[in-house]
Amino acid sequence: MGPVNWLAVMVAALASLAFGAGVQGPAARRPAQVLLAGALLLLTASMMGHMFARVGAATLSVKPWLYFMMSGGLALAFVAPALAIGEARAGASAGKVLRGAGFWIASYLLMGLVFWAFKA
Repeated sequence: MGPVNWLAVMVAALASLAFGAGVQGPAARRPAQVLLAGALLLLTASMMGHMFARVGAATLSVKPWLYFMMSGGLALAFVAPALAIGEARAGASAGKVLRGAGFWIASYLLMGLVFWAFKA
């Protein structure tokens, strides 16, 4: 296992936080909301950084699509379905469920893009 690129972890979390603030609007920019979201995104980015470190720089250098396949795959196979089930149980419309799922898939792909850019 290679070392975790902590700079990429921080930038990935901040990029996702900024993306969320831009997409979600003013409600996502309240200080308490930003602090909580930032902490949780830092946890997510840390685990993603660990995942890429486990794969290793040598493998990622010859298979750069893994940054997107792995980050997007996490969102598509785990995060989006879990949150969609929760929103649907709470009575959210199909449109809201799909928008939420799309947001998280895009957010995770953005984090994958940051790791790829930093060659983490």
